[in-house]
Amino acid sequence: MESIIRTVQTFEGATVFQPEPGSAYPEISWGDAYFYYAPDGVMPERTQPYGTIITKDYPDDASSNLDEHGRFRVNVNAGRGAVAQLPDGLDPASVDTFFPHPLYGAGGWISVINPSTTADQLMEWLRAAHDAARARTERRSAG
Repeated sequence: MESIIRTVQTFEGATVFQPEPGSAYPEISWGDAYFYYAPDGVMPERTQPYGTIITKDYPDDASSNLDEHGRFRVNVNAGRGAVAQLPDGLDPASVDTFFPHPLYGAGGWISVINPSTTADQLMEWLRAAHDAARARTERRSAG
């Protein structure tokens, strides 16, 4: 998890937001990480992250068994085309296997639990999602 965060932090303009215990952010988010294109280092208020790392089950999303010790799930907005290339019937609790995000797969989000052999592909998708977020921000600024 820390290796992924460190790599994303090297992307030009990337901001990684990690709510900490005792912060003003909801307790459920503590320990998770959210990836944004934000060259000013400030988490955007009206923009969704392009990637996340989730460390626990959420009330509406427990299919990946993240409450088990040592499990985390990386989610990336890889696009609907990438999701369409994944085989059907993938188990959202499988480790080191890409699957459509349990809630946002239809929106182009792909997930992987504890990436290992999938790490290189994951980083390619995170880089592409970062670049797409940067392009959207630049279009908004220009328009």
